[in-house]
Amino acid sequence: MKYFLDSAKLDEIQTAYNTFGIDGVTTNPRHIMLSGKPFLTAIQGIADWIKSEGLDGYERFPVSVEINPHLDEAEAMLAEARKIAAISPNFVIKIPATEAGVTAARKLACKVLTAEGIKTNVTLVFSPAQAILPAKNHSLFVSPFIGWKEANGEDCKAYIRNIVDIYKNYGFYGKTQIICAAIRTPKQIVDCAVAGADIVTTGLAVYQDTMKHAYTNQGIGTFIDAWDNTVTE
Repeated sequence: MKYFLDSAKLDEIQTAYNTFGIDGVTTNPRHIMLSGKPFLTAIQGIADWIKSEGLDGYERFPVSVEINPHLDEAEAMLAEARKIAAISPNFVIKIPATEAGVTAARKLACKVLTAEGIKTNVTLVFSPAQAILPAKNHSLFVSPFIGWKEANGEDCKAYIRNIVDIYKNYGFYGKTQIICAAIRTPKQIVDCAVAGADIVTTGLAVYQDTMKHAYTNQGIGTFIDAWDNTVTE
């Protein structure tokens, strides 16, 4: 399973890469806002960092960048996608799971545009039905959201399993990669891993929480006590 970071803050991206070896980054308009930087400045900074690390290419380190959420027509989405994708070969364009969004994603995957090499991440997916068309139309990623649904009382394990099973049934699995998005807890990471998702994306604090356990702390304390009461020479 791959780990992506939900952030547009360079310090968080660097920490997550150096500490946990994250495999990519996902951003959205809220992440850009929280970075405190203008949109183009924030994404250019990420592009520059990628280049400095020698991680050029979406195959090595994909970064999902979302188009203007005001756009609701496919042609306008396509124009915006081209502008963003031109900034970095690592940028994967996030497009909403709407009729216009799927139309735009499909056109970006068509043979007429293959030379452009623009990859898409169809986002804001909340049902298995929404996840089928992005795979059928060759999007690189699909992003079913977890945290929002579970905050509303839904159990998402079956929801992700159903998407995985559908993809396996029709040969989509591994071609359109499933990113479990809006992850809020380590348990949700485990649930997605068990269900067979390709990727999880979450904030730095959640990854840090995955390495915390009361028994680990207890064990370290026990061994420190033993060490301190042992003659070492």
